[in-house]
Amino acid sequence: MSRFIPLSVPNLKGKELEYVTKVVETEWVSTGGGYINEFEKNIAGYLKIEKGVACQSGTAGLHLALKLSGVKYGDEVIVPTLTFIAAVNPVRYLGAEPVFMDCDDTLNMDLDKLEEFCRKECTLTNDGLINNKTGKAIRTLVIVHIFGNMANMERLIDIAEEYKLKVVEDSTEALGTYSTEGRYKGKFAGTIGDFGVYSFNGNKIITTGGGGMLVAKDKNLIDKAKYLSTQAKDDELYYIHDEVGFNYRMTNLQAALGVAQLEQLEGFIKIKMENYNLYKEEIDKIEGISILDFNKNTRANHWFYSLLIDEEKYGLSRDELLNKLNENKIQTRPIWGLIHEQKPYRNNQAHKIEKANYYIDRILNIPCSTSLAKEEAKYVCDILRELER
Repeated sequence: MSRFIPLSVPNLKGKELEYVTKVVETEWVSTGGGYINEFEKNIAGYLKIEKGVACQSGTAGLHLALKLSGVKYGDEVIVPTLTFIAAVNPVRYLGAEPVFMDCDDTLNMDLDKLEEFCRKECTLTNDGLINNKTGKAIRTLVIVHIFGNMANMERLIDIAEEYKLKVVEDSTEALGTYSTEGRYKGKFAGTIGDFGVYSFNGNKIITTGGGGMLVAKDKNLIDKAKYLSTQAKDDELYYIHDEVGFNYRMTNLQAALGVAQLEQLEGFIKIKMENYNLYKEEIDKIEGISILDFNKNTRANHWFYSLLIDEEKYGLSRDELLNKLNENKIQTRPIWGLIHEQKPYRNNQAHKIEKANYYIDRILNIPCSTSLAKEEAKYVCDILRELER
Protein backbone atom coordinates (compact mmCIF):
# COMPACT_ATOMS: atom_id res chain seq x y z
CA MET A 1 0.00 0.00 0.00
CA SER A 2 1.48 3.32 -1.06
CA ARG A 3 -0.25 5.66 1.34
CA PHE A 4 0.75 6.25 4.97
CA ILE A 5 -1.64 4.81 7.58
CA PRO A 6 -1.68 7.09 10.66
CA LEU A 7 -2.29 5.88 14.19
CA SER A 8 -5.25 8.07 15.14
CA VAL A 9 -6.34 11.23 13.33
CA PRO A 10 -9.50 13.36 13.38
CA ASN A 11 -12.50 12.61 11.20
CA LEU A 12 -14.03 15.96 10.19
CA LYS A 13 -16.57 14.92 7.60
CA GLY A 14 -19.70 16.15 9.36
CA LYS A 15 -20.93 19.71 9.86
CA GLU A 16 -17.67 21.01 11.35
CA LEU A 17 -16.97 23.52 8.57
CA GLU A 18 -20.56 24.76 8.59
CA TYR A 19 -20.60 25.41 12.34
CA VAL A 20 -17.10 26.91 12.51
CA THR A 21 -17.94 29.20 9.59
CA LYS A 22 -20.95 30.47 11.55
CA VAL A 23 -18.67 31.26 14.48
CA VAL A 24 -16.25 33.18 12.26
CA GLU A 25 -19.09 35.07 10.60
CA THR A 26 -20.50 36.15 13.96
CA GLU A 27 -16.97 36.89 15.26
CA TRP A 28 -17.74 35.16 18.57
CA VAL A 29 -14.53 33.15 18.44
CA SER A 30 -13.32 33.32 22.04
CA THR A 31 -14.82 32.14 25.36
CA GLY A 32 -18.25 33.64 24.70
CA GLY A 33 -20.81 32.40 22.20
CA GLY A 34 -23.70 30.01 21.83
CA TYR A 35 -21.80 26.91 20.77
CA ILE A 36 -20.09 26.56 24.17
CA ASN A 37 -23.43 26.33 25.97
CA GLU A 38 -24.81 24.06 23.24
CA PHE A 39 -21.85 21.70 23.46
CA GLU A 40 -22.17 21.50 27.25
CA LYS A 41 -25.91 20.84 26.95
CA ASN A 42 -25.47 18.19 24.25
CA ILE A 43 -22.71 16.34 26.13
CA ALA A 44 -24.87 16.34 29.27
CA GLY A 45 -27.80 15.00 27.28
CA TYR A 46 -25.68 12.26 25.74
CA LEU A 47 -24.30 11.25 29.14
CA LYS A 48 -27.76 11.48 30.78
CA ILE A 49 -26.59 13.96 33.39
CA GLU A 50 -27.61 17.50 34.30
CA LYS A 51 -24.68 19.59 33.11
CA GLY A 52 -20.99 19.79 32.29
CA VAL A 53 -18.33 22.49 32.10
CA ALA A 54 -16.36 22.88 28.88
CA CYS A 55 -12.63 23.47 29.48
CA GLN A 56 -9.55 24.26 27.42
CA SER A 57 -8.20 20.73 27.93
CA GLY A 58 -8.75 17.49 29.76
CA THR A 59 -5.82 18.46 31.96
CA ALA A 60 -7.61 21.65 33.00
CA GLY A 61 -10.66 19.56 33.86
CA LEU A 62 -8.56 17.20 35.98
CA HIS A 63 -6.99 20.14 37.80
CA LEU A 64 -10.42 21.54 38.66
CA ALA A 65 -11.73 18.10 39.66
CA LEU A 66 -8.85 17.48 42.05
CA LYS A 67 -9.18 20.93 43.57
CA LEU A 68 -12.92 20.56 44.07
CA SER A 69 -12.49 17.04 45.49
CA GLY A 70 -10.68 18.64 48.41
CA VAL A 71 -7.03 17.91 47.58
CA LYS A 72 -4.85 20.25 49.59
CA TYR A 73 -1.18 21.19 49.74
CA GLY A 74 0.74 18.36 51.39
CA ASP A 75 -1.90 15.69 50.67
CA GLU A 76 -1.40 12.55 48.62
CA VAL A 77 -3.50 11.26 45.74
CA ILE A 78 -3.63 7.64 44.55
CA VAL A 79 -2.96 7.38 40.79
CA PRO A 80 -2.01 4.69 38.25
CA THR A 81 1.54 4.49 36.95
CA LEU A 82 0.37 3.13 33.58
CA THR A 83 -1.26 6.21 32.07
CA PHE A 84 -0.52 9.43 30.26
CA ILE A 85 1.31 11.88 32.53
CA ALA A 86 -1.51 14.45 32.28
CA ALA A 87 -3.51 12.27 34.68
CA VAL A 88 -0.84 12.84 37.34
CA ASN A 89 0.65 16.31 36.83
CA PRO A 90 -2.42 18.19 38.19
CA VAL A 91 -1.76 16.54 41.56
CA ARG A 92 1.47 18.53 41.72
CA TYR A 93 -0.31 21.72 40.56
CA LEU A 94 -2.07 21.61 43.94
CA GLY A 95 1.07 20.95 45.95
CA ALA A 96 0.10 17.34 46.62
CA GLU A 97 2.02 14.15 45.83
CA PRO A 98 0.96 11.07 43.85
CA VAL A 99 1.14 7.52 45.19
CA PHE A 100 1.41 5.08 42.28
CA MET A 101 -0.56 1.87 41.78
CA ASP A 102 0.14 -1.07 39.47
CA CYS A 103 -2.10 -2.15 36.57
CA ASP A 104 -3.93 -5.42 36.04
CA ASP A 105 -4.38 -7.38 32.81
CA THR A 106 -6.94 -4.86 31.52
CA LEU A 107 -4.22 -2.16 31.86
CA ASN A 108 -6.46 -0.38 34.39
CA MET A 109 -5.51 0.11 38.03
CA ASP A 110 -5.05 -3.13 39.98
CA LEU A 111 -7.90 -2.96 42.50
CA ASP A 112 -6.52 -5.86 44.56
CA LYS A 113 -3.37 -3.86 45.20
CA LEU A 114 -5.35 -0.68 45.76
CA GLU A 115 -7.41 -2.36 48.46
CA GLU A 116 -4.29 -3.97 49.96
CA PHE A 117 -2.54 -0.61 50.09
CA CYS A 118 -5.47 1.09 51.81
CA ARG A 119 -5.89 -1.77 54.32
CA LYS A 120 -2.25 -2.56 55.13
CA GLU A 121 -0.26 0.58 54.37
CA CYS A 122 -2.72 3.18 55.65
CA THR A 123 -4.84 3.94 58.71
CA LEU A 124 -8.47 5.06 58.47
CA THR A 125 -9.11 7.85 60.97
CA ASN A 126 -11.98 10.22 61.69
CA ASP A 127 -10.20 12.70 59.43
CA GLY A 128 -9.82 10.21 56.57
CA LEU A 129 -7.16 7.87 55.24
CA ILE A 130 -3.58 8.43 56.43
CA ASN A 131 -0.53 6.91 54.74
CA ASN A 132 1.44 5.12 57.48
CA LYS A 133 4.75 5.67 55.69
CA THR A 134 4.45 9.43 55.19
CA GLY A 135 1.77 10.49 57.67
CA LYS A 136 -0.01 12.38 54.88
CA ALA A 137 -3.74 12.43 54.21
CA ILE A 138 -5.15 10.69 51.13
CA ARG A 139 -8.50 12.20 50.14
CA THR A 140 -8.79 11.32 46.46
CA LEU A 141 -7.92 8.68 43.90
CA VAL A 142 -7.74 9.04 40.13
CA ILE A 143 -8.95 6.10 38.07
CA VAL A 144 -8.11 6.14 34.35
CA HIS A 145 -10.22 4.12 31.90
CA ILE A 146 -7.26 3.10 29.75
CA PHE A 147 -7.87 3.24 25.98
CA GLY A 148 -11.63 3.45 26.61
CA ASN A 149 -11.71 0.20 28.61
CA MET A 150 -13.86 0.88 31.67
CA ALA A 151 -12.47 -0.10 35.07
CA ASN A 152 -14.50 -2.23 37.49
CA MET A 153 -16.39 0.70 38.97
CA GLU A 154 -18.56 -1.32 41.34
CA ARG A 155 -15.55 -2.61 43.20
CA LEU A 156 -13.68 0.70 42.95
CA ILE A 157 -16.56 2.67 44.45
CA ASP A 158 -16.90 0.11 47.27
CA ILE A 159 -13.21 0.57 48.12
CA ALA A 160 -13.46 4.34 47.87
CA GLU A 161 -16.48 4.49 50.16
CA GLU A 162 -14.87 2.20 52.73
CA TYR A 163 -11.75 4.36 52.88
CA LYS A 164 -13.44 7.77 52.50
CA LEU A 165 -11.88 8.58 49.14
CA LYS A 166 -13.29 10.87 46.47
CA VAL A 167 -13.13 9.36 42.98
CA VAL A 168 -12.00 11.33 39.94
CA GLU A 169 -12.68 9.37 36.75
CA ASP A 170 -10.15 10.23 34.08
CA SER A 171 -12.42 9.38 31.17
CA THR A 172 -10.35 11.37 28.70
CA GLU A 173 -10.11 8.26 26.50
CA ALA A 174 -13.52 6.79 27.31
CA LEU A 175 -16.29 9.07 26.01
CA GLY A 176 -19.12 6.77 24.96
CA THR A 177 -18.10 3.79 27.10
CA TYR A 178 -20.81 2.60 29.47
CA SER A 179 -21.63 -0.29 31.79
CA THR A 180 -24.03 -2.98 30.53
CA GLU A 181 -24.41 -4.97 33.76
CA GLY A 182 -24.64 -4.57 37.52
CA ARG A 183 -25.70 -1.63 39.64
CA TYR A 184 -24.24 0.89 37.19
CA LYS A 185 -25.94 -0.59 34.14
CA GLY A 186 -26.42 2.16 31.55
CA LYS A 187 -24.07 4.57 33.34
CA PHE A 188 -21.32 6.14 31.25
CA ALA A 189 -17.65 6.19 32.21
CA GLY A 190 -17.11 9.52 33.94
CA THR A 191 -20.57 9.67 35.53
CA ILE A 192 -20.12 7.15 38.34
CA GLY A 193 -17.41 8.72 40.51
CA ASP A 194 -17.53 12.12 42.16
CA PHE A 195 -16.02 13.77 39.07
CA GLY A 196 -15.49 12.78 35.46
CA VAL A 197 -13.23 14.37 32.87
CA TYR A 198 -13.24 13.99 29.08
CA SER A 199 -10.69 15.09 26.49
CA PHE A 200 -11.22 16.30 22.93
CA ASN A 201 -7.60 16.34 21.86
CA GLY A 202 -6.86 15.72 18.19
CA ASN A 203 -6.41 11.95 18.60
CA LYS A 204 -9.52 11.34 20.72
CA ILE A 205 -12.73 9.70 19.48
CA ILE A 206 -14.21 13.17 18.96
CA THR A 207 -12.11 16.32 18.85
CA THR A 208 -12.33 20.05 19.30
CA GLY A 209 -8.68 20.40 18.34
CA GLY A 210 -7.95 20.65 22.05
CA GLY A 211 -10.42 20.86 24.89
CA GLY A 212 -12.12 18.97 27.67
CA MET A 213 -15.29 18.60 29.70
CA LEU A 214 -15.76 18.26 33.46
CA VAL A 215 -18.81 16.62 35.01
CA ALA A 216 -19.68 15.98 38.66
CA LYS A 217 -22.30 14.34 40.84
CA ASP A 218 -22.79 17.51 42.87
CA LYS A 219 -24.48 20.26 40.80
CA ASN A 220 -23.08 22.92 43.12
CA LEU A 221 -19.53 21.76 42.39
CA ILE A 222 -20.15 22.00 38.64
CA ASP A 223 -21.30 25.58 39.14
CA LYS A 224 -18.16 26.21 41.20
CA ALA A 225 -16.01 24.65 38.46
CA LYS A 226 -17.47 27.00 35.85
CA TYR A 227 -16.86 29.95 38.19
CA LEU A 228 -13.22 28.94 38.73
CA SER A 229 -12.68 28.23 35.03
CA THR A 230 -13.67 31.79 34.11
CA GLN A 231 -11.23 33.60 36.45
CA ALA A 232 -13.58 33.47 39.46
CA LYS A 233 -15.49 36.62 38.55
CA ASP A 234 -17.86 37.70 41.31
CA ASP A 235 -18.75 40.88 39.43
CA GLU A 236 -18.07 40.72 35.70
CA LEU A 237 -18.68 44.43 35.14
CA TYR A 238 -16.41 45.76 37.88
CA TYR A 239 -13.96 42.81 37.87
CA ILE A 240 -14.36 41.69 41.46
CA HIS A 241 -12.68 38.38 42.31
CA ASP A 242 -13.05 36.70 45.71
CA GLU A 243 -10.97 33.65 44.77
CA VAL A 244 -8.04 32.75 42.56
CA GLY A 245 -9.48 31.46 39.28
CA PHE A 246 -8.16 30.04 36.03
CA ASN A 247 -8.38 30.83 32.34
CA TYR A 248 -9.79 27.38 31.55
CA ARG A 249 -12.91 28.10 29.50
CA MET A 250 -13.30 26.42 26.10
CA THR A 251 -13.54 28.75 23.09
CA ASN A 252 -16.61 29.05 20.87
CA LEU A 253 -14.53 27.89 17.89
CA GLN A 254 -13.60 24.70 19.70
CA ALA A 255 -17.17 24.13 20.86
CA ALA A 256 -18.51 24.48 17.30
CA LEU A 257 -16.24 21.61 16.28
CA GLY A 258 -17.40 19.67 19.32
CA VAL A 259 -21.10 20.04 18.51
CA ALA A 260 -20.50 18.68 15.01
CA GLN A 261 -18.30 15.86 16.26
CA LEU A 262 -20.73 14.76 18.96
CA GLU A 263 -23.42 14.34 16.31
CA GLN A 264 -21.23 11.58 14.83
CA LEU A 265 -20.02 9.88 18.02
CA GLU A 266 -22.15 6.75 17.91
CA GLY A 267 -21.21 6.26 14.25
CA PHE A 268 -17.55 6.63 15.17
CA ILE A 269 -17.89 4.00 17.90
CA LYS A 270 -19.55 1.61 15.45
CA ILE A 271 -16.59 2.02 13.07
CA LYS A 272 -14.13 1.51 15.92
CA MET A 273 -15.85 -1.71 16.96
CA GLU A 274 -16.01 -3.07 13.40
CA ASN A 275 -12.31 -2.42 12.79
CA TYR A 276 -11.40 -3.89 16.17
CA ASN A 277 -13.31 -7.08 15.35
CA LEU A 278 -11.62 -7.25 11.94
CA TYR A 279 -8.19 -6.91 13.56
CA LYS A 280 -9.02 -9.47 16.23
CA GLU A 281 -10.24 -12.09 13.78
CA GLU A 282 -7.11 -11.80 11.64
CA ILE A 283 -4.54 -11.34 14.42
CA ASP A 284 -5.86 -14.34 16.36
CA LYS A 285 -4.50 -16.43 13.47
CA ILE A 286 -0.95 -15.15 14.00
CA GLU A 287 1.15 -16.88 16.64
CA GLY A 288 2.85 -14.65 19.20
CA ILE A 289 0.62 -11.56 18.98
CA SER A 290 -2.90 -10.81 20.18
CA ILE A 291 -5.27 -7.89 20.62
CA LEU A 292 -6.24 -7.14 24.22
CA ASP A 293 -9.93 -7.59 24.95
CA PHE A 294 -12.28 -4.90 26.20
CA ASN A 295 -14.26 -5.71 29.33
CA LYS A 296 -17.29 -7.86 28.52
CA ASN A 297 -19.68 -6.11 30.91
CA THR A 298 -19.32 -2.78 29.11
CA ARG A 299 -20.02 -1.21 25.76
CA ALA A 300 -16.50 0.14 25.25
CA ASN A 301 -15.84 2.96 22.78
CA HIS A 302 -12.86 0.93 21.46
CA TRP A 303 -10.75 4.08 21.26
CA PHE A 304 -7.31 2.44 20.97
CA TYR A 305 -6.34 -1.11 20.08
CA SER A 306 -3.55 -2.74 22.11
CA LEU A 307 -1.35 -5.29 20.36
CA LEU A 308 0.34 -7.63 22.85
CA ILE A 309 3.63 -9.10 21.59
CA ASP A 310 5.24 -12.34 22.75
CA GLU A 311 8.77 -11.84 21.39
CA GLU A 312 9.79 -15.48 21.81
CA LYS A 313 6.83 -16.80 19.80
CA TYR A 314 6.48 -13.98 17.28
CA GLY A 315 10.17 -13.47 16.63
CA LEU A 316 10.29 -9.68 16.98
CA SER A 317 10.48 -7.44 20.02
CA ARG A 318 8.11 -4.50 20.48
CA ASP A 319 10.61 -1.99 19.15
CA GLU A 320 11.67 -4.21 16.25
CA LEU A 321 8.04 -4.58 15.24
CA LEU A 322 7.42 -0.84 15.63
CA ASN A 323 10.30 -0.08 13.27
CA LYS A 324 9.21 -2.70 10.73
CA LEU A 325 5.67 -1.34 10.68
CA ASN A 326 6.96 2.20 10.25
CA GLU A 327 9.04 0.99 7.29
CA ASN A 328 5.76 -0.21 5.78
CA LYS A 329 4.14 3.20 6.35
CA ILE A 330 2.08 1.99 9.30
CA GLN A 331 2.23 4.33 12.29
CA THR A 332 2.25 2.69 15.71
CA ARG A 333 3.29 3.77 19.16
CA PRO A 334 4.43 2.08 22.37
CA ILE A 335 2.46 2.53 25.55
CA TRP A 336 3.46 5.47 27.77
CA GLY A 337 6.57 5.41 29.90
CA LEU A 338 5.57 4.48 33.46
CA ILE A 339 4.97 7.66 35.42
CA HIS A 340 6.68 6.56 38.63
CA GLU A 341 9.89 6.18 36.57
CA GLN A 342 9.71 9.70 35.12
CA LYS A 343 12.25 12.15 36.56
CA PRO A 344 9.76 14.38 38.44
CA TYR A 345 8.23 11.36 40.25
CA ARG A 346 11.11 8.96 40.92
CA ASN A 347 11.06 9.71 44.65
CA ASN A 348 7.33 9.14 45.06
CA GLN A 349 5.87 6.04 46.65
CA ALA A 350 4.99 3.25 44.20
CA HIS A 351 3.12 0.22 45.55
CA LYS A 352 4.26 -3.16 44.18
CA ILE A 353 4.60 -2.23 40.51
CA GLU A 354 4.84 -5.53 38.63
CA LYS A 355 2.42 -6.03 35.74
CA ALA A 356 2.98 -2.49 34.48
CA ASN A 357 6.64 -3.41 34.03
CA TYR A 358 5.56 -6.45 32.00
CA TYR A 359 3.19 -4.61 29.69
CA ILE A 360 5.39 -1.59 29.09
CA ASP A 361 7.74 -3.69 26.91
CA ARG A 362 5.06 -5.67 25.09
CA ILE A 363 2.28 -3.31 23.97
CA LEU A 364 1.96 -1.46 20.67
CA ASN A 365 -1.04 0.61 19.62
CA ILE A 366 -1.97 0.06 15.98
CA PRO A 367 -3.96 2.30 13.58
CA CYS A 368 -7.48 2.95 14.84
CA SER A 369 -8.75 6.17 13.23
CA THR A 370 -12.47 6.32 12.48
CA SER A 371 -11.45 7.04 8.88
CA LEU A 372 -9.46 3.78 8.73
CA ALA A 373 -10.67 1.81 5.69
CA LYS A 374 -11.23 -1.94 5.91
CA GLU A 375 -8.56 -2.57 3.27
CA GLU A 376 -6.08 -0.56 5.36
CA ALA A 377 -6.81 -2.64 8.46
CA LYS A 378 -6.40 -5.79 6.40
CA TYR A 379 -3.10 -4.47 5.06
CA VAL A 380 -1.86 -3.96 8.64
CA CYS A 381 -2.79 -7.58 9.38
CA ASP A 382 -1.07 -8.81 6.21
CA ILE A 383 2.16 -7.05 7.21
CA LEU A 384 1.92 -8.46 10.74
CA ARG A 385 1.58 -11.91 9.22
CA GLU A 386 4.51 -11.42 6.85
CA LEU A 387 6.77 -10.25 9.69
CA GLU A 388 6.12 -13.33 11.83
CA ARG A 389 9.29 -15.43 12.14
